[in-house]
Amino acid sequence: MPERSSAKSGKDAELQALKHLQQQGLRLLAQNWLCKRGELDLVMLDGDTVVFVEVRYRKHAQWGGALASIDGRKRQKLILAAQFFLQKEHRWADAPCRFDVVAIESTPSGQADLNWLKNAFDS
Repeated sequence: MPERSSAKSGKDAELQALKHLQQQGLRLLAQNWLCKRGELDLVMLDGDTVVFVEVRYRKHAQWGGALASIDGRKRQKLILAAQFFLQKEHRWADAPCRFDVVAIESTPSGQADLNWLKNAFDS
C-alpha cells in the first residue's frame, strides 16, 4: 500500500479535529484562513470566545511528537496571524480569544490519538 502524503494526512487530521471540536459544541468561523502573516488552521467559536486552533499531526513521536512541534517561532506566527484575523474580521475584534492545539499522533496500532489542549499558549 502506498504511503499517504503528509499533506493528505494533515488535511485528514484537520477534519478529524474539526469534527471533534464541533462535537464539543464549538462552531466553525474559518478554516485554513490565509494572510500575509501565515495560516490559521481552524478559527472556532466557543460560546463568545474566538478560538484559534492549530492542528498538528505526527505519524511518529520520535522527534518530540505533535505538541512539541510548536516552538516559540511558530507560536509568534500564529499570534500575528490571529491579530491580523481580528483586524480583518471586525465582528470578532472585541471578543475574548484563546489559542488551542489539537495534537494528533498515530499509535502503533494505526489508530489516531487526539489530544485537545485548551489555552495552549498560557504558560
